Amino acid sequence: MSELPRLIVILGPTASGKSTLAIHLAERFGGEVLACDSTQVYRHFDIGTGKVPREQQRGIPHHLVDIVEPHEVFTAGEYRRRATEVLEDVTKRGKQPIMTAGTGLYLRGLLEGLAEAPERSEELRARLRQHLNRFGPEYIHRLLRKLDPEAAAKIAPRDAQKAIRAIEIRVLSGERVTKLFRKGRVGLAGYAVTKIGLAPSRDALYTRIDLRVQQMLDAGWVAEVKRLMEMGISASAKPFSFLGYSHLRQHLEGGMELKAAIQEIQQTTRRYAKRQITWFRKESEVHWFQWIGDDPTSLSHASEILQRGAGA
Repeated sequence: MSELPRLIVILGPTASGKSTLAIHLAERFGGEVLACDSTQVYRHFDIGTGKVPREQQRGIPHHLVDIVEPHEVFTAGEYRRRATEVLEDVTKRGKQPIMTAGTGLYLRGLLEGLAEAPERSEELRARLRQHLNRFGPEYIHRLLRKLDPEAAAKIAPRDAQKAIRAIEIRVLSGERVTKLFRKGRVGLAGYAVTKIGLAPSRDALYTRIDLRVQQMLDAGWVAEVKRLMEMGISASAKPFSFLGYSHLRQHLEGGMELKAAIQEIQQTTRRYAKRQITWFRKESEVHWFQWIGDDPTSLSHASEILQRGAGA
């Protein structure tokens, strides 16, 4: 029986150095990088989403980046479909796939599978959006609470997007969301998965986050947001809800001083990193490192684990 191809997954919070570690391992093991990030799939939103500039990729191909337009809807299911196709292509060419995972839902959906939820109904969504525009997100949440109290309890009252999807699933499938999601799923087959987790100390990570935000600003993040606005991309487009983009748009529209925007971005990013860590700690069979990904200790330890064939 032939040995299964290996999938290397580097997971961890934002600013933990996943991309640097992935490029290093790709150089060493003949690999290509696959992004597992719900923000990097969108074109034009580059600096604030942490995409690795081409000149810093050191010739390593990067996949699953810049694959949809800002106005398009992109789901975990669509990510799973595309990621599976890319994985097959990379391994067929004899390259080592190395995934950088910042979006836990996408990673779990790929590895463990997703529930067979009904397709979107634009007609139903249009009606719900009319109610949203007229009565506000709390009205949508109350409607969900009547239809599916368990799902409503897990969704914030102002998170209209998730509430609308939950209502859609309830109406179209006839089942409650939690019951539907408990049904059997088909996980990723045909790969030996090795997970490497980056979990630096809180102080080190928060310092890194603050520095990274400043580096993004120095790289022209404000100018990027201005250009996106000039392109006519709607403020309601999904990417404008990403970390920092709404703050910088508000600044450019005169609603927030730049200094205040920067402080808010740093604080929001720190909170987001904390949620990522909580999610990833639930992942099984992870080789955890307490260092940033570009620390020599992380580089050497990760190489040792892969050379030993861990997870195969």
